[in-house]
Amino acid sequence: MPIMPDRWIRRMAQDAGMIDPFVERQQRDGAISYGLSSYGYDARVADQFRVFTNVDSAIVDPKAFSPASFVEREGPTCTIPPNSFALAHTVEYFRIPRDVLVICLGKSTYARCGIIVNVTPLEPEWEGQVTIEISNTTPLPARIHANEGICQFLFLQGAGEPEISYADRAGKYMRQQGVALPRL
Repeated sequence: MPIMPDRWIRRMAQDAGMIDPFVERQQRDGAISYGLSSYGYDARVADQFRVFTNVDSAIVDPKAFSPASFVEREGPTCTIPPNSFALAHTVEYFRIPRDVLVICLGKSTYARCGIIVNVTPLEPEWEGQVTIEISNTTPLPARIHANEGICQFLFLQGAGEPEISYADRAGKYMRQQGVALPRL
């Protein structure tokens, strides 16, 4: 299962719409970097956040998720309280090829600040904006910067196409836009 290089990512983004909008070169200019890298794509976090709170004493239950579990924030930054958690989404919309699995890793700039990013794998033929889980593991408030890099996606090409893709089984998070909350 080879990891795909920048040439392949660029071609798939430009010819097949795999990443939209697509930034062809890593951008820095005072920002946390984003765009195409040697063997991946650094995605940006959008300016919409859902920060978990215990104000209403809600219980986080994936089988009965309540929006009362979080507060909504929109803007150029989001402050995540100490030892807390937020949901956000990528600026980019992804369309994953049938023979590719995508995994995600957090950016080192945030990791070195105690901010952990989790994204479940993007399965073959999944498409949408990616919901990003952001954990502040520190005892201090942590600031996230919208429209800057948050995580890196790595594209792994399988030895062949799967018998059943995410689209074939009509996955519940298909074509999501914005923050997608837990669904059964």
